[in-house]
Amino acid sequence: MKTMFRPALLALTIAAAISAGCANTTPSDSAASEPATKASVVEHYANLAHAGYEDALITAKALNEATDQLLANPSDANMQAAKEAWLAARVPYQQTEVFRFGNAIVDDWEGQLNAWPLDEGLIDYVQADDYQYELGNAGATANIIESNNINVGGETLDVTNLTPELLANLNEVGGSEANVATGYHAIEFLLWGQDLHGFEQGSGERPITDYATGTDCTNGNCDRRADYLDAVTDLLVSDLEWMVAQWAPGASDNYRSQLMNANANEGVQKMLFGMGSLSLGELAGERMKVALEANSYEDEHDCFSDNTHNSHYYNGQGIQNVYTGDYRRVDGSLVSGPSLSDLVEQNNPELNARLNAQLDASMKALGMMKAKAESSQNPMPFDMMIAPGNAKGASVVNRAIMALVEQTGSIEQAARQLGLEALSPDDAGHSF
Repeated sequence: MKTMFRPALLALTIAAAISAGCANTTPSDSAASEPATKASVVEHYANLAHAGYEDALITAKALNEATDQLLANPSDANMQAAKEAWLAARVPYQQTEVFRFGNAIVDDWEGQLNAWPLDEGLIDYVQADDYQYELGNAGATANIIESNNINVGGETLDVTNLTPELLANLNEVGGSEANVATGYHAIEFLLWGQDLHGFEQGSGERPITDYATGTDCTNGNCDRRADYLDAVTDLLVSDLEWMVAQWAPGASDNYRSQLMNANANEGVQKMLFGMGSLSLGELAGERMKVALEANSYEDEHDCFSDNTHNSHYYNGQGIQNVYTGDYRRVDGSLVSGPSLSDLVEQNNPELNARLNAQLDASMKALGMMKAKAESSQNPMPFDMMIAPGNAKGASVVNRAIMALVEQTGSIEQAARQLGLEALSPDDAGHSF
């Protein structure tokens, strides 16, 4: 029997799940009073990852319950509740992306959860005259929901039974990275639908009748659309359960144990490389510079929901979390412990003060982007900021880009200060 979901219970559900299932990763007073060492900082880094992925799992379970309720009783209220649960789930997950860079186990796994941009015509119907997709992608119009068999690149695939396993195997079908069948953005598309507003105000407007039964069904195949949404949200939960286990304390055969048994310098290098690479190549480069320079709303991260400003903001927050050793959980509790900031302070207080100030400055710049997008008067979401000729919007995005570039330079200095040479954070081929 599926769990009933009510929007008003979301916060209580999250808080109860955390208190019932989470280890307390906030250090005791005696532990906090000990000088930070590289080993203690790496151990706390694992605590931060574990707490972040637990929060991502908790909010993904709430999303799964909300979509189950939507499918059991398609209504505007249940659609809105599912959307709100998706937005809430993005907050902790985006803060975990800093663990992707430097930890191959995360980087190899994350595409199934967060790959983008995606050619949504692989999944469901699209409005053909306003559908931009990767040139030469044979799967861009396959429409899994419409047919029991799809043909991609001359290969016929049976997609009759829409199971989590089948959908996972369809990622990058035909060799195209734009063929994304699973993860947050596939769910986002199934909830919001295409954003047909271009550079104008407005996000996707999928009608609730896309999940209706019988003659009320719009755009056909409502039963298969429901099966797809059910499978893809189940997969999201199981994928996050696996990653939580990889960072859990007390195990001898997971990734955390490998990290703890390695030289502490390796762990510190992973931390700084992750901060620098997300800051420079991924967030400043792939997620902002590319979209701005190409004036391409197809290259915005949360393009169906117009939530891109929040994805960027919480990516930035994740970078700051790793440096300061602090993470605010979704129930409001604080995870805190030995940090990179503590280590740098012991060696070079001036550099530590500068880097902390730069992290605050980048969060202020990303916060301005968030505030502009969420303004009650004349809101300007990211896809409007990057519109041709929008000098004010471009200025907001460029300030965030430059703040991230500036802090990356100090992250590299911090690595050298801690005895790590040639950090070389990933710039994704961008020059700044």
